[in-house]
Amino acid sequence: MKRRIIHIDADKCNGCGLCAAACHEGAIEMVDGKAVLTREDYCDGLGDCLPACPTGAITFEEREAPAYDHAAVLAAKAAKAAQSATLPCGCPGSQSRAIRRGEAPAVPAAGTCPSQLRQWPVQIKLAPVNAPYFDGCHLLIAADCTAYAYGNFHRDFIRGKVTLIGCPKLDEGDYTEKLTAILAGNDVKSVTVARMTVPCCGGIQRAAQAAVAASGKDIPLHVAVISPDGAVVTGA
Repeated sequence: MKRRIIHIDADKCNGCGLCAAACHEGAIEMVDGKAVLTREDYCDGLGDCLPACPTGAITFEEREAPAYDHAAVLAAKAAKAAQSATLPCGCPGSQSRAIRRGEAPAVPAAGTCPSQLRQWPVQIKLAPVNAPYFDGCHLLIAADCTAYAYGNFHRDFIRGKVTLIGCPKLDEGDYTEKLTAILAGNDVKSVTVARMTVPCCGGIQRAAQAAVAASGKDIPLHVAVISPDGAVVTGA
């Protein structure tokens, strides 16, 4: 059948992967550093990927193509969700899940400090790119030392947010690509960065700022800088 479908100009594609993250149907994959429409029957022709492309490599065209197979897309999404629930290593600690909590009181009872964590895993390297808890969330990206330096971290930072942690000095690689995929592929309402005053912690702030810019979305970003003695030098 002849229908509207996307066309990707390989010469213009810079391999950023934002279109693949924006394609909720999974029709686009990265192949040898380029975006490729690997499943024409997954492309619904609506073009969510177009505004995500920074180089204008994606356009619409009318041509012969298989019909959009909505049932196949849903089945593929379900299979992908089941596969991404745990890492290939099978480690139970890597299983992705939301943590349901009622509205905890702003001031807990004397002697108690209830956890405000809403999802697992929290490590940036282990977190899935797509998960239901990312949609409509306020995202906290925290250097892992911040929770030890700031005593009321759960109450003042984690509360009401999805939390990702990392250490730019100890973790291999850069967080920018992973964070960009999360922001581009999900409806994240805001990003808060919590970092320490030490210079190496600037890496997590720069990665978050670069990811917001690369996502192509107008996502508010706030930065809180915490000193080793627990003072908030810059408020979120």
